[in-house]
Amino acid sequence: MYQYRKASPADLESIWDRSIADHRGDSHWIAWKEEYIRYNQNGMGATFVVIHNGRPVGEGTLLFSPQCSAVRGRTALADGCHTANINALRIRKKHEGRGHISALVRMMEQYAAENGYTHLTIGVEARETRNLAIYLHWGYDVFVTAEREEGELVLYYAKNLSDKK
Repeated sequence: MYQYRKASPADLESIWDRSIADHRGDSHWIAWKEEYIRYNQNGMGATFVVIHNGRPVGEGTLLFSPQCSAVRGRTALADGCHTANINALRIRKKHEGRGHISALVRMMEQYAAENGYTHLTIGVEARETRNLAIYLHWGYDVFVTAEREEGELVLYYAKNLSDKK
């Protein structure tokens, strides 16, 4: 059985510890754990999880503040008032393709709308055409910007939450 919810402190520890274990030797993951837990604590972000058999198997984080490192001051992506960014959207391979991330994104959209956000943005590496097609299908079809990040071309799209399909 699957559940979708806003992450608890224990969920955050679990998802980040698993990511760190999956990426042994890459110190970025340790720093990101501290950073994303802090975002959840100080209101700069909110993480949501897919739970299976009591354990998180998928996640996504809404970043509200342009001060978040992934946003890097780009207020077109997150402005702390009307626009937030969907970030770190992922699910364990064995749970892919079953609609869990779609359900999680709908929950994140509802949460954002209930908290006064009218637009959400999402980024996708240009080479990830499958993900781009999914995001366009979800209604993230307003092109915002394209930027090179860590050698990859990343395309950002937005969705107006008041135009929900």
